[in-house]
Amino acid sequence: MNSTSTSTSKDTKAASPWSQALRGSWGTYLGLLVVLLGMVALFSALSEYFWSKETFVTIANEIPALAVMAVGMTFVLIIAGIDLSVGSVLALSAAVAAQAILIWGMNVWLAGALGLLTGLLCGAVTGAVSVVWRLPTFIVSLGMLEALRGAAYVVTDSRTQYVGDAISGLAAPIMEGVSSAFLIALAIVIIGHVVLTRTVFGRYVIGIGTNEEAMRLAGIDPRPIRITVFAVMGLLAALAGLMQSARLEAADPNTGVGMELQVIAAVVIGGTSLMGGRGSVIATFFGVLIIAVLEAGLAQVGASEPQKRIITGVVIVVAVIIDTLRQKRVAA
Repeated sequence: MNSTSTSTSKDTKAASPWSQALRGSWGTYLGLLVVLLGMVALFSALSEYFWSKETFVTIANEIPALAVMAVGMTFVLIIAGIDLSVGSVLALSAAVAAQAILIWGMNVWLAGALGLLTGLLCGAVTGAVSVVWRLPTFIVSLGMLEALRGAAYVVTDSRTQYVGDAISGLAAPIMEGVSSAFLIALAIVIIGHVVLTRTVFGRYVIGIGTNEEAMRLAGIDPRPIRITVFAVMGLLAALAGLMQSARLEAADPNTGVGMELQVIAAVVIGGTSLMGGRGSVIATFFGVLIIAVLEAGLAQVGASEPQKRIITGVVIVVAVIIDTLRQKRVAA
């Protein structure tokens, strides 16, 4: 009797959505690491300038915005949602912060906080509209993409706002040429991983993406969790906007156009399921690195913009096919 009970308990634990979502993580990490190192080796062989400190520092300083947004998008995709508005949220939040500094005379900290609040509210609105009216997040976020981009043009009067070195400290090199923005991005990756794998909220997120109806029957209301996930996505997109402004020393209403596709690509390459219920923040960070190395390598070997787009698109499709085959093998 005890043996049967113990066996049943183990089977239930093994079959839980959370354990299923995290199963095989080390194998995923190893596979992504092999791909990343293979790409580094390939581009190092094709270009004599790729294997250098300057290249890797440049990559590190260019990925913070993509990395922090990819963390948020990982949570969004795990709950079987999608957010196409992140590029527009980035632009609007940066524009609001720039206006606060240049026009309203706020200090950098207050302006930055206002920019972050803007992103938080944008994400919360996206989540709330989709939840309250039970609309597909694809449609809601697509509408927000257009509306928020228009708002960014209005705030900036359709002109680039030059903030100078007011917030450049966020992009200033502090250690071996690496910026503080990169270290902040690493910290957010670690925090996101801990939240997803070690907290009740993370379990709820995975549970909602796996079987939302089962979560309801268990007495857990998925609506506030969904809204929270989108609000956090907006907050991280706003932080990415501040990082971009710090690097460029300006807030451009056109910045972030198409960046939502790059963010989703990084998350998908990292193995997060578009159907929800499965994903890893660490694997997503590997996806970010793979995209960054691919872009840097193609640029150094002289690939044209159309060629880079074709190759990047093929890599994304291949990554999805490989992940689908792997999941079928694990399920079998």
